[in-house]
Amino acid sequence: MPTLDRQDDVFVLDLGDGENRFHPDWIASVDAALDDVEKAPGPRALVTTATGRFYSNGLDLEWLSAHGDRYREYVDSVHGLLARVLSLPVITVAAIPGHAFAAGAMLSLAHDFRVMRADRGFWCLPEVDIDIPFTPGMSALIRARLTPQTAHEAMVTGRRYGGTDAQAAAIVDRAVAEGAVLATAAEIAGAQAAKAGSTLATIKERLYGPALALLRTTTAAEQGERA
Repeated sequence: MPTLDRQDDVFVLDLGDGENRFHPDWIASVDAALDDVEKAPGPRALVTTATGRFYSNGLDLEWLSAHGDRYREYVDSVHGLLARVLSLPVITVAAIPGHAFAAGAMLSLAHDFRVMRADRGFWCLPEVDIDIPFTPGMSALIRARLTPQTAHEAMVTGRRYGGTDAQAAAIVDRAVAEGAVLATAAEIAGAQAAKAGSTLATIKERLYGPALALLRTTTAAEQGERA
């Protein structure tokens, strides 16, 4: 399960040591950690990372298949988490040590910055290959955070981007050696920690207003087919 630590002005949220799929308990744990970050006084920033091969492998499809009656509630909770990270009133950096797939890749896009391991791991939106369309809210998030060319390629081909290719496509800001991923992310976050607060929150709300509106107010039923 996710764990939260603090190093000076930088909170480090470790998403876990498995596939870190979006199980309801996992989402609740991440939300609780974000509560702590938001409530903390003074300069602060957030780095999310993981232990092991995966940053996150996305939706917990096994759980969802066993709880189909809770589909709408579940997808709304995923949308809520993406919206919350996108609008968090602190600078956020995703430190990606391995694979980031599907909703896990979208979670990384909801951060202000991304640092990825250069030599191992893939960033990928595989929905076209697993026959699960993006919801309008997810599509809006991706379009808001990637160039049109990269968004198109990533969404319609399901390309797997290694760290170097992800940097070239402006999916991530830095691609570095394995041992430097977390330190680089913490350095970026720490340098911006003084910006935390209501002004930053307002800037993000206005910058990503259309995507946030879809993620927050459109229910799974209104958004159409499963994603």
